[in-house]
Amino acid sequence: MSPRLRRALGGALAVAVLATGCDVPTLTDVPLPGGAPSGPGYRVTIEFADVLDLVPQAAVKVDDVTVGSVEEISLSGWTARARVRIDRAVRLPANATAAVRQSSLLGEKYVAVAAPVTEDAHGGLGDGAVIPLSRTRRSAEVEEVLAALGLLLNGGGLAQLKTINEELVAALDGREAAARDALRQLDAFIGGLERQKADLVRAVEALDRLSGRLARQQQVIGDAVDALAPGVTVLAEQRAQLTGALTALGELGRVGTRVVTETRKDTVASVRALQPILEQLVRAGDDLPKSMDFMLSYPFPPNVTGAIVGDFMNLSVTADLDAASILANLVAAAPAPARSAAARPAAPTRPPGPALPHPGGLVPGLPELLPPKCLPKPDAFPPTFTPPKDCLLPPGCVLLRPGSPVPPGGLLPPKGVVPPGTFLPPDTELPPGTVLSPECLPAPPTGAVTGQIGTLPDVLRGGLRP
Repeated sequence: MSPRLRRALGGALAVAVLATGCDVPTLTDVPLPGGAPSGPGYRVTIEFADVLDLVPQAAVKVDDVTVGSVEEISLSGWTARARVRIDRAVRLPANATAAVRQSSLLGEKYVAVAAPVTEDAHGGLGDGAVIPLSRTRRSAEVEEVLAALGLLLNGGGLAQLKTINEELVAALDGREAAARDALRQLDAFIGGLERQKADLVRAVEALDRLSGRLARQQQVIGDAVDALAPGVTVLAEQRAQLTGALTALGELGRVGTRVVTETRKDTVASVRALQPILEQLVRAGDDLPKSMDFMLSYPFPPNVTGAIVGDFMNLSVTADLDAASILANLVAAAPAPARSAAARPAAPTRPPGPALPHPGGLVPGLPELLPPKCLPKPDAFPPTFTPPKDCLLPPGCVLLRPGSPVPPGGLLPPKGVVPPGTFLPPDTELPPGTVLSPECLPAPPTGAVTGQIGTLPDVLRGGLRP
């Protein structure tokens, strides 16, 4: 068209517009192809990996029926987000899918929304809902179809596929059973990996944590490896000696084997000769250990060791002196006939005296371990702790708080453990530093006679008892 003709047509169009007296329509007043019906609706955001050449105002269709339009297309990272407006009367499930399609070969692009095919529909799609990238797709472009067709028609690797197919047939010819078995084993292997996927993931994560820790301790590991260098150097220098030692050890093993083999008969004979001795030891039973125990304390019995305190021994003796027997022994005469217990007068009762320590260091009747009430509490130790009367300790026996001065005749147990020879049970644990008063220890023996019961007539009647 020539420039003159274009100017003429433009002038005619302007005159026609002015003659009609109407305004020139704007772009927004002209309905676009695929426009959505007017009326209330709700907005939904759809995510696409590729929207192709989809433009705003494109149609939104459900079952090829236009129900809305595209309002805005934006980019979020590598994902395209299309905000569409759908007629309120259209109800779609919450797990609906969306796709970018083309109305014809060269037609416009539009968004097709539909219910899911691979799962049941549930819920409802409302205002502000989002259809994620996992439930969207796009159709193939004409250019992509033509490119694929051109690749196919121009050879496109078909010759290579033929070669691969022929080689595969030649490789599997006669080995079908082995190939099927390999596939079954591969399937079992893949299945096992699938079942252990969680364990494999945890192992990889643990390996990642280990690698991170090793990376953070790279300097420490390097120093440790450097510190091993002198030791490795010494081992290298002593390699000949270590080899000789191992060789000598092997020779020692051979010599030991030869000695054991040659002395086998003698060893068996010696063991058989020991059999009678062992039988006699079995028959001796507990007598041998008891005799060994007595030999260690000869000439005193084993239970007397607890009565020995330092350089003296606690001893309680009851003597029953019969005058007739004593006189008969002195004159070598026959002893007088023993009188019955009924004819003998009763001996006077001995007044009670202070309790003497038990041979083991205990008071008679005192248990092996004192009750907790008889011992002070370490966290509430008074200056002077007096045990209760039912603890069977002598009057005046008190415990002084750790750090107190030791009174004359008192005792400071080493490390808070009571030794034998006191009125407290041996090995009783006290707070370290506790002091025992002198009344907690027995008086040292003097050898003097502390009392006498009876008179001379009692001696002549055989009733003297010290």
